[in-house]
Amino acid sequence: MPDVNLNISEAELKRFGASDSLSSRVIALLNQQKQSWDLCGKNYEALKGIKTKSFIINGIAVRIQFNPGRIKSTSAKVDKKSINNRKCFLCLENLPPEQRGIPFGKDFLILCNPFPIFPEHFTIVKSNHVPQQINGNFDVFLSLIKELGDKLTVFYNGPKCGASAPDHMHFQAGTKDVMPLENQYDLLTKNYGNVLMENGKNKLIAVDDNLRKIYFIEGNNPEDLEMLFYKLVSAIQDLTGDKEEPMLNIVGSYKNNEWKLAVFPRAKHRPEYFYLEGNDKIMVSPAAVDMSGLIIVPREEDFEKLDEAKIRKIYGQVCINKKKFEKLSLLLRRAR
Repeated sequence: MPDVNLNISEAELKRFGASDSLSSRVIALLNQQKQSWDLCGKNYEALKGIKTKSFIINGIAVRIQFNPGRIKSTSAKVDKKSINNRKCFLCLENLPPEQRGIPFGKDFLILCNPFPIFPEHFTIVKSNHVPQQINGNFDVFLSLIKELGDKLTVFYNGPKCGASAPDHMHFQAGTKDVMPLENQYDLLTKNYGNVLMENGKNKLIAVDDNLRKIYFIEGNNPEDLEMLFYKLVSAIQDLTGDKEEPMLNIVGSYKNNEWKLAVFPRAKHRPEYFYLEGNDKIMVSPAAVDMSGLIIVPREEDFEKLDEAKIRKIYGQVCINKKKFEKLSLLLRRAR
């Protein structure tokens, strides 16, 4: 572990309103950082004035957020050469001198994200510089969801489909109920859900809402949830023939002693619009937040361009197609 101590003191956290819960402590951290770190304070203040617009597409809510502060993340070069040629911005020794954090578990640190999408936005980084991968870290993911779940939603972006630092293991967390999917979970499972595996209260559910292809994993037993998740990962690997971590995004919440996870298997990192030139280009790079119905664009011209037809194309290009989704669901049914 690097010899860098960024831990904020408990006395300082209490000064900014912390109680015993982890969620109250991270909100207190954010309040302290907005006051003591100029960049952080300005960017959260700017977030109050951002533009949004909303769509209802066949009953599915989608919101567009024009957020110029996300330009670096949206346009990040994540090829191996570019990654090797830059300093890792999540390594503790490379963080700004003003940054402070709260330890989580054995080797994670909760930090405020200074380029927010949410009113409260955090990055939870591994103390050591190790590659982004969910394998071996799923239990940490479930623990974070449970401990932060009264105020925050936790999410994970795979190294090939949304993580702007694929070389450094991290999760993110943002204000609860901001992403449209969170408020439509029950509607989606009721109208489009197909239960593939079930063990007591723990279920794996396939959902094709005619916009995206999603697998929901829900239940109250961490071991069963982990088993269902890795069965899903294994089935994707069997389908693609790729033994590396498949392209996926995961969003997790916790309420009434139950976890609810949305897993998005991906076909592409970015839609074709991202690579076009001139007026045809739309700088959009979908990750967990976008897949959950909150599409982030850092350029105002793209915010104005996006309409229902373009939103459908974006999701259609980055999600796995219907044929693969049905094949994958059949593999999972047979694996029961």
